[in-house]
Amino acid sequence: MDADLERLGRRATAAARVLATTRTGAKDAALHAAADLLASRADELLAANDADVRAGEAQGMAATALDRLRLDGPRVAAMADGLRAVAALEDPVGEVVAGWVRPNGLRVAQVRVPLGVVGIIYENRPNVTSDAAALCLKSGNATILRGSSTALSSNRAVVALLRKAMAGAGLPEDAVQLVEDTSRDGAVAFMQLPALDCLIPRGGPSLIESVRANATVPTVIDGDGNCHVYVDAAADLDMAVAIIVNAKTQRPSVCNAAESLLVHRDVAAELLPRAAEALAGVALVGDARARSLVPGMGEATEEDFATEFLDLKLSVAVVDDLGAAVDHIARYGSGHSEAIVTGDLRAAERFVEEVDAAAVLVNASTRFVDGGELGLGAEIGISTQKLHARGPMGLRALTSVKYVVRGDGQVRS
Repeated sequence: MDADLERLGRRATAAARVLATTRTGAKDAALHAAADLLASRADELLAANDADVRAGEAQGMAATALDRLRLDGPRVAAMADGLRAVAALEDPVGEVVAGWVRPNGLRVAQVRVPLGVVGIIYENRPNVTSDAAALCLKSGNATILRGSSTALSSNRAVVALLRKAMAGAGLPEDAVQLVEDTSRDGAVAFMQLPALDCLIPRGGPSLIESVRANATVPTVIDGDGNCHVYVDAAADLDMAVAIIVNAKTQRPSVCNAAESLLVHRDVAAELLPRAAEALAGVALVGDARARSLVPGMGEATEEDFATEFLDLKLSVAVVDDLGAAVDHIARYGSGHSEAIVTGDLRAAERFVEEVDAAAVLVNASTRFVDGGELGLGAEIGISTQKLHARGPMGLRALTSVKYVVRGDGQVRS
């Protein structure tokens, strides 16, 4: 194990012990101080980020990856607002989840406690640095951040301000630490760092696969988003077009953007030409029935239907009924976010019950599957697994429970 990484782990473990008993007011003060520093020293962040972006452009980084990497004034302001939003959330630490009294008089309670040291490994998104640190701090956890080499200057600048805020609020600076070794070997070593109580990866399929193959610590997988919009026979077609366009184009490079459109055969002839016109600039690939209704649409392959494009590309299929749509999603979906557009309550309820995904939406864009949009404050990721967290992961997903048992001298017979 790398000695520098082990030192980070020891310092994080010591910081986590302090944070576990830190009062809410002190944590909130640190978050507000960090937000103020991000806002007041935005020029420094943007200069560091500009160096990363220029290096990425010189290396031929894809446009969608550059979009995730790039900061500007509004994005830095949003990062600061995210810190303040987390400060405004209820502190989960110490919450009594459940309680009961046994026949022998023992009083049993389940109480929320921090996980301890949370590791985050992620790619190209400096906003994740502040979001993850904020959520870990508010939930009483120390965090070790390991970003990609392409965002190293940006992440250094953000973490330096976060650590300054921690110290100013009387909390250990080591509550937030950055791994600066961005090599592949360094990534594997991080995935195996014994000090980590939980590792959360945020990135593309190659990162997720590497974590599955190499991690020896508990993980929560922030999976890919092959998300679908299904337009039912009973859909309001104006609503459907608006939702499709928003889900695909509002920000195509993120995991909750739609990648596939499924349309009931009864409305396909009317909807698809309208949707294709509204999706100008989006490359459409479809099955034979979809192509017959939209001249110029490309042919979709099996791989297309299974792919998270993260780009202005959309696969399209015409289905016979709701059951066929559910089957298509089960075959190709990634378990992230799936939407139905319908005016039929029974169809909506069946879709909600039968689709197996972290989030299911009725008459709303998949873009709403986001911690902030769902009222969780900033999110640390969107889990597509089922243990221990699923869907957008906010504060409570960063806690566990312990049993507290109070008695007055009981002994077991």
